[in-house]
Amino acid sequence: MSARPLVLVVDPGDQTYRGYCLEQTAASYDVVLLTGTEPSWETPYIVDHAVADLDDTTDLLAAGRALAARHELAGVVTWSEWHLVATARLARALGLPAASVEVMRACRNKATARTLFARHGVPSAASMTARSLLEAGLATMTIGYPAVIKPTAFAGSIGVIRVDRPEELPDAFAFASAGASQSREDTAVLVEEYLDGPEISVECVTHRGVTTAVAVTRKSLGPAPYFVETGHTVDAGDPLLALVAPVASAAIRALGITDGVQHVEMRLVDGRPRLIEVNARVGGDMIGHLVRTATGIDLPKTAADLACGNSPDLTPTRRGAAGIRMLYPAASGTLTERQINKLFAAYTPWLQQVQWTRQVGDPLLLPPDGDLFTARAGFYIVTGRDTAEVNQRLDTAADEITVTTQAAR
Repeated sequence: MSARPLVLVVDPGDQTYRGYCLEQTAASYDVVLLTGTEPSWETPYIVDHAVADLDDTTDLLAAGRALAARHELAGVVTWSEWHLVATARLARALGLPAASVEVMRACRNKATARTLFARHGVPSAASMTARSLLEAGLATMTIGYPAVIKPTAFAGSIGVIRVDRPEELPDAFAFASAGASQSREDTAVLVEEYLDGPEISVECVTHRGVTTAVAVTRKSLGPAPYFVETGHTVDAGDPLLALVAPVASAAIRALGITDGVQHVEMRLVDGRPRLIEVNARVGGDMIGHLVRTATGIDLPKTAADLACGNSPDLTPTRRGAAGIRMLYPAASGTLTERQINKLFAAYTPWLQQVQWTRQVGDPLLLPPDGDLFTARAGFYIVTGRDTAEVNQRLDTAADEITVTTQAAR
């Protein structure tokens, strides 16, 4: 029998983007898995598992209780945006350290979060809920243009669009409503003030009500009017951290979060941080991996530590930078070519990873017809001493990578 504590992981996600989370957690904990399908790539990292319909609360709770009956669990954790509420409910049911279900619901619902930010004086965006085109039009009369139309409770920038003029509103509302209709929590749409400035996220760890901002992620976005994320960079020495950390901490406190890892999104408007949202989990798009590469801080392990009621070690052990760039086609169509210069890949030590997620022959659909899940062909990761060097290397690598599509005739 292992002497290591045992943690229950709810929904490990896909190997490409979340495999590192399970691997890093399993390096310090024995892991039992609650998953929607039989394990495959997860098998080397787990000691037991149960399969359940993760979107059915009753089924998820029953499977979690079955695992708890077989094992002495120390905690329950997820890095899945979609299962934050259910995971909190399961942990409470098992008598384990847990976030409040209501707090997790507030994190999932952007309208609730905006209300709490306003109540606690956290700089955010003006926002109004709209359940019809008429209500959206009335909201823009208050908020003005440009405005952002987005689902109240979804993720991944799906259904998020900027509107610059009244005549664009009907199509934009339909686009946002289509994204919102996929939510199992709230199908309403928000009309929000457009925050004009660079987008960043702050990767935070909260323990017993005290938040530590461990890194800033600088983001790149695709062309307007959509908000598709095309890349991220993390620099251990980023001077922005001191400026944005207090606002990130205030937002987390406003939501009532006392323990956990948070991915706090904001924009810098005239150099001042304004909140977009707080995600109560490790950031997606390999951001946790970038943080570890740049700083040495292990966010998946930290999330498990906090889920088990343990104090995390947030001591930086590295001082560098890392970046990721997503591989998108120039236009929607069938993927006809995907390649990287083999000599460049073989003899470039700072090119840490190239990962393809689509095969030749697969369709790639950009917004408005698709989203990040249908548009990306893959990604690559580079390292460097600082943000400037990482950005230069990302551009250098881009010249050695080809992604070609052919439009349907």
